[in-house]
Amino acid sequence: MHERIILRILDESQEEAVRAIRREDVIEDFVDTAETILELHHYGKEHGCLGHTFAIYADGICIGVLLLGEAIPWETDPPEMQGMPFYRLMGFVLDKTYRGKGIGAYALEEAIQWCYRDFGVRPIALGVHRDNHRAEAFYLRHGFRKTEAMEGNDYYFLRYPQKEK
Repeated sequence: MHERIILRILDESQEEAVRAIRREDVIEDFVDTAETILELHHYGKEHGCLGHTFAIYADGICIGVLLLGEAIPWETDPPEMQGMPFYRLMGFVLDKTYRGKGIGAYALEEAIQWCYRDFGVRPIALGVHRDNHRAEAFYLRHGFRKTEAMEGNDYYFLRYPQKEK
């Protein structure tokens, strides 16, 4: 299945396809809308932030979007992240018909490796709504550690680069 999954760096021609991603089964408190992710993408582009927004394709159809970029420091960042360059996963939406098939796991790891190659290796932070147990389990399986720090209703999760053996 994963050989049919392609990540493409988002450009303007893909934005309508991103807006059409079916994610109405997930409340906005849990995951930003595609429109919000696009707004964050434009902000990052306008301000020269490092990172990429990826359109995720399966068999030529846009099925997801993922934004992983340079973190602008927030007052709510965990103390261990303050004063340190890191990336923030600002949005990750996968069409509801493609979830639970390993596609999200594949896309996440591909996006991380792509950003590492293009911009360097850094820790990654993200927020998970306190009631979004599926997302919490997903990120824990992928090397993120839940912290006690919160931003609104979201717990911070952190992932540090794995050391070379």
